[in-house]
Amino acid sequence: MTALDLSSPVGVVGTGTMGQGIAQVALVAGHPVRLYDTVPGRAEDAAAAIGARLDRLVEKGRMTAAARDAARARLLPAEELTGLADCALVVEAVVERLEAKQELFRALEDIVDEDCLLATNTSSLSVTAIGGGLRAASRLVGLHFFNPAPLLPLVEVVSGFATDVTSATRAYETARSWGKTPVACADTPGFIVNRIARPFYAEAFAVHEAQAADPATIDAVLRECGGFKMGAFELTDLIGQDVNESVTHSVWQAFFQDVRFAPSLAQRRLVESGRLGRKTGHGWYDYEDGEERPEPHTAEPADRPPYVVAEGTLGPAAELLALIREAGIQVREEDEDHGTRLVLPSGGQLVLADGQTSVEFRDVVYFDLALDYRRATRIALSAGHDTLPQTLSEAVGLFQALGKQVSVIGDVPGMIVARTVARIVDLAHDAVAKGVATEEDIDTAMRLGVNYPLGPFEWSRRLGRDFAYDLLDDLHLRDPSGRYAPSLALYRHAYATEKREGAS
Repeated sequence: MTALDLSSPVGVVGTGTMGQGIAQVALVAGHPVRLYDTVPGRAEDAAAAIGARLDRLVEKGRMTAAARDAARARLLPAEELTGLADCALVVEAVVERLEAKQELFRALEDIVDEDCLLATNTSSLSVTAIGGGLRAASRLVGLHFFNPAPLLPLVEVVSGFATDVTSATRAYETARSWGKTPVACADTPGFIVNRIARPFYAEAFAVHEAQAADPATIDAVLRECGGFKMGAFELTDLIGQDVNESVTHSVWQAFFQDVRFAPSLAQRRLVESGRLGRKTGHGWYDYEDGEERPEPHTAEPADRPPYVVAEGTLGPAAELLALIREAGIQVREEDEDHGTRLVLPSGGQLVLADGQTSVEFRDVVYFDLALDYRRATRIALSAGHDTLPQTLSEAVGLFQALGKQVSVIGDVPGMIVARTVARIVDLAHDAVAKGVATEEDIDTAMRLGVNYPLGPFEWSRRLGRDFAYDLLDDLHLRDPSGRYAPSLALYRHAYATEKREGAS
């Protein structure tokens, strides 16, 4: 099944930000576009707003004046829903209420031709439920664009329980013909991005709620160590705390209040207080004129250790050994089967975050996972009550000698980046095992939909088979609520294949 012909009209119902964006995408691709909104005059206003954006594209040299004039001629507001009767595709972007969407599509069934493709832009509702009352739910598909639709390339093409392959394929190919990058997924709560991205916010909030670090420090570690474009606190302030919490709550409820997707009490308090982020001037941070962003906690300068002893490998942090040598610090290597750690001159140990806590050991400092230890500009360390001050000072001095700023956080298992990435990897493996999407589509969705530096499976391959599983398993022992219980899919990835390869 091929994409819709460019001569085929596309209807858009709902003329808010998303509706206008989707209409602009279809219009620029070359389709005639019909705009409809239940509020009189809004479709005309939306058409004018789209026309103004086309003008700006011409001013920036991204569109010719002739192409703009042709596009404007193809854009028609509709006074009634019946004005969409000749459309080959109708996309709705109305309020996120199941009853409203169901009512709209039931009305459309009596208006459009039988071969018209129906699509919902829902981000949190079930495509299956939306189509539940239709006579021909097989032609209803999810087309989840990301805001702003004209700029962001990702489109999740969601097949409901009744969606037939022909409809899904036509929607997929049409999105691709519009210059988008479509990914196919099953109708599951949150689809791909909003399902797998939940730990990015949840773990940052959990570390904050445990009073292990402040928002500015957590954000800095996620950016400067984890390689994420934005930290969880600044990103949710940008999205809107009410919007972000609503999606989290919707996914949590849809998974029958699965603890892995539980909302944050701290975020709930922000929403209740009206501190919704940038749009209200206050969120995790203050945005009023002249208000300065708080600085992340950064350790004072410390002396570099003269040497370190490397016992075993450092696993995903193995690159540190080369960096330490380049900094002029001697590395003495000892072949230890049981350890992946550095021993400092004080006798204390420096260990990559593994889901355990420093307080369980006599003299241990943990360091966080980094996307790229060479390029990282900040490293987080954590220490327990029994960690000697000299050990912590040597650990700080070591990373400062590598050119890193150091943030010392509380003694939380899995620290910040490591636990976040491990949970994202786990949810991704679980999604593939349950037929939600392919590994390739999940990696594509997370890179393009939320701008992650790596897709979950790219992370997984870089970390090694057992890193995420072992970290989560240790976390689960320390928090048996089920939040960190690794999935069976991750266990199979980490150990079943490993054992099979070993047996052969």
